Amino acid sequence: MLDDLKMIHTRDASDALGIAEKQSQELGHEFDITPAIQIDHVYNIVYAGMGGSALAAEMLRSWPALPEPFQIVKGYDLPDYVDADTLVIVASYSGNTEEALSALDQAIKKSAQVVVITDGGELATEAKAKNLPLALIPPASQPRYAVFYMFKALLSVLGQAGVIKLTDVEPQLRAAQKLLEQSVADWLPTVPTSRNPAKKLALELMGKSIVVYAGPLMFPAAYKWKISFNENAKNVAWCNQLSEFDHNEIMGWTSHPVDKPYSVIELRSELEHPRIQKRFQVGERLLSGLRPAPEVVQLQGKTVVEQLLWAINFGDFVSVYLALLNGLDPSPVDFIEKFKKELG
Repeated sequence: MLDDLKMIHTRDASDALGIAEKQSQELGHEFDITPAIQIDHVYNIVYAGMGGSALAAEMLRSWPALPEPFQIVKGYDLPDYVDADTLVIVASYSGNTEEALSALDQAIKKSAQVVVITDGGELATEAKAKNLPLALIPPASQPRYAVFYMFKALLSVLGQAGVIKLTDVEPQLRAAQKLLEQSVADWLPTVPTSRNPAKKLALELMGKSIVVYAGPLMFPAAYKWKISFNENAKNVAWCNQLSEFDHNEIMGWTSHPVDKPYSVIELRSELEHPRIQKRFQVGERLLSGLRPAPEVVQLQGKTVVEQLLWAINFGDFVSVYLALLNGLDPSPVDFIEKFKKELG
């Protein structure tokens, strides 16, 4: 079915597969942050964003290392400690996310050092009116398709703010971009299912609720897989990370029939802590016969950022193929738009 290019073209009306193919190009975008960020010192960093806009910050937990305390806010209110020594980065692809607008208002009232990342909307209007540093994201058909833009923008902001050295991170980022350009060739719709790992995995997931597990370094990728399954495939999905899984959730698999209506995906990396790697192995052995056997995805790349971005890009292809198997157009999220409208 996934080798039927006519069917793919018909269902994938907005060319989500084409976007996934070219996603690595977003990492090469050069951002013009205007006005330039001028900061004397930063004692802590707060990133305010929701959904796909928050994913860039989640990725930052894994790479690169930051010298200052860093917190992600997914909600309306900033922490009480935010003050003039705090760098607050407010991000929303649409620029109209109400939680982000609330965070911006509070950051200004707290006299924080504020930078805005957005494609436009009210957030861009406010930033321009108050002469706040603004990084404009290039257009994308959906916010989740601009995650690599958001990540590159965040790195650019931190570089200009003097928090990280771009000369240190850019070589690894370029290497990751090159890896993605090479890897996507195996995931394209023109590659038959027999040789296409993304199509094969999508077929295994069809008709199931999905749970994605990863270690701490790769958990941002697991979170992106969850988002992509939810929004692309319109499929229920959850995610969790080890070793937290072993302290509670593992018990949830130990009762009821093994033939549960779930698919389990494990994103495994040899870069995780050795004890995390052992936890995957021991958990798989002890849970054998108690849960569906996990679909193990061994992440490719030599560095954390290479594996992280590889995993995200591969997951995008899998989720789009699953959407097509579900008989759906991957791109629209009409129900979310309806919810926002009802919310007022």
